[in-house]
Amino acid sequence: MQKIIIIGGGAIGLSVAYHLAKLKAGEITLLERNQLTSGTSWHAAGIVGPLRATASMTRIAAAALEVFPRLEAETGMSTGYRRTGGYWLARKVERMDELRRIAAVGCHMGLTPRIVSPAEIAIPQLDLTSHVGALMVPEDANVNPVDLCMAYARGARMGGVTIRENMLVQRILMQDGAARGVELSDGSTMIADKVVLCAGAWSKRLADDIGVALPLQAVEHMYIVTEPITGLERLPVLRVPDECAYYKEDAGKILLGAFEPVAKPWGMSGIPEDFCFDQLPEDFDHFEPILEQAVKRMPILAETGIHTFFNGPESFTPDDRYYLGEAPNVGNYWLACGYNSIGIQSSGGAGMALAQWMDAGEPPFDLWDVDIRRVQPFQANRSYLYHRSTETLGLLYADHFPYRQMATARGVRRSPIHEHLKAQGAVFGEVAGWERANWFAEPGQEREYRYSWKRQNWFDNQKREHMAVREGVGLFDMTSFGKIRVEGRDALAFLQRLCANEMDVEAGRIVYTQMLNRHGGIESDLTITRLSETVFFLVVPGATLQRDLSWLRRNLGSDEFVVLTDITAAESVLCVMGPRSRELINRVSPADLSNDAHPFGTAQEIEIGMGLARAHRVTYVGELGWELYISSDQTAHVFETLMEAGESHGLKLCGLHTLDSCRIEKGFRHF
Repeated sequence: MQKIIIIGGGAIGLSVAYHLAKLKAGEITLLERNQLTSGTSWHAAGIVGPLRATASMTRIAAAALEVFPRLEAETGMSTGYRRTGGYWLARKVERMDELRRIAAVGCHMGLTPRIVSPAEIAIPQLDLTSHVGALMVPEDANVNPVDLCMAYARGARMGGVTIRENMLVQRILMQDGAARGVELSDGSTMIADKVVLCAGAWSKRLADDIGVALPLQAVEHMYIVTEPITGLERLPVLRVPDECAYYKEDAGKILLGAFEPVAKPWGMSGIPEDFCFDQLPEDFDHFEPILEQAVKRMPILAETGIHTFFNGPESFTPDDRYYLGEAPNVGNYWLACGYNSIGIQSSGGAGMALAQWMDAGEPPFDLWDVDIRRVQPFQANRSYLYHRSTETLGLLYADHFPYRQMATARGVRRSPIHEHLKAQGAVFGEVAGWERANWFAEPGQEREYRYSWKRQNWFDNQKREHMAVREGVGLFDMTSFGKIRVEGRDALAFLQRLCANEMDVEAGRIVYTQMLNRHGGIESDLTITRLSETVFFLVVPGATLQRDLSWLRRNLGSDEFVVLTDITAAESVLCVMGPRSRELINRVSPADLSNDAHPFGTAQEIEIGMGLARAHRVTYVGELGWELYISSDQTAHVFETLMEAGESHGLKLCGLHTLDSCRIEKGFRHF
């Protein structure tokens, strides 16, 4: 029977233990450094909101509607779970547009949200004169966080889990690149087949020590609880994202919390292990703008005293989504961390999903939104986390417009021609830390997004780029592509086993394929170019590079002689696309690019200007074109050569929005 150690006795760790026990997954031990809930679970607000922005996130959150009542029935312990219903209030028309879209996701997932007018909200304490409408969610609820955790604990124990408090894990034991147990602060050790890290804001130390990138940062999260209010009836959960505030009724009192636009990171050098059931200093000045608006929204607050001002740490991630899954570079080391203030409501679904993933070896459904393999190693940098975490707390309640870009911690990864593109009017977006030109502003036009749920300010620019690719020639910088070199005696056999398509092709052939799991599910969508008998070149989306590297490593047999190398930074990619692309490249290269000499789906070395490139005749925009792979040191020269020749050919620089519109027009899929 396999042995599993879970580190962390908060809502997430206890849920993982409970659900692993339900699956009879093995001999399970949960270790808590102090007492159960002593980290952040004890001070959570206890709001249960099943409706999230995407289908997969909603599926995880909505599991609470089944797990919490079942937990009470099985254990005989109350969790304080009760459905109150809830409202998302909107002061702006744009917010209503967003709420309609969220409502559509909820209906698709079996929930019953509906749009209502302010007149339909019968809450006498609220002043709704400045509101345009709301989203009502009947499934919204409250739960008592500590009671919930105690019920998880009893349910886990009933399933055979051993829970040990006051057991501080000092380090993770490693063997052959995999976690094999833990060493405790007293020097004793415990051996395990799998280790699960659920230590919340304290998790980063136990990841850093063994080289696992875990980008999360503690941020101060504040709320107040009023004195008792005479005659206050049970209220639904209230969220006013345009005022960065949420409200809940709490035993005849009002709890008012905030997700302010500029947050305060805390514990940059790590969080003390003895920080248990503790609070951070009050900061009324920081909270005051939220309270001022709340008094206008709920005038009764002006007549009510404040019983508690609470300030405590919550862990936030660079993209406001938590982490689930096995560490990409360490075997048998599983993580469930970084819950961005939604840990209590997510615990039921997240614990269930991770337990099933660990038991079956594959995710039970699409979990890419929260997959730990989306992390880029540089994101664990402390300076990066400090700057990004000032923004991410507030983004929970920001307008989630399409193509909204992060404002902080930018410019970390840049193409060799970044400044060239910037000089030509590029407006950049960020993916996996890469600065990528999304669209190009015209001379004199502002170089920034004006966000909207309708056509945004770059629509006409992108239209011109799109038409240039369809009718003339456009140039994209796709340096952010992930690039992996797979080589060695067994490289062909290895890829034949992983890929759905035939890989035994002649050198120079490009194969579009997927890598599949044992159920036929798609794990990676990529092109593979055979460079020689023993060398293959894989191109994957920049956002999935770490996932794809992990999948390759996990499936490499111990007896296979194969070397995997991430060469993403070594080569830039300039895509020349459109009906006139052959004509343009022929101006600067002596290569024969005719159909006979360079057919579709092949690659060959060519000269461009005074440089060299490997020209791949493939297209993601559905028009004639080449992806030019160029050594990073020659990229600027090749770019300048193409731009100079393109002046007489109507060459237009194009951004990622145009890449998307062209491939959608052709019906090409994206991972």
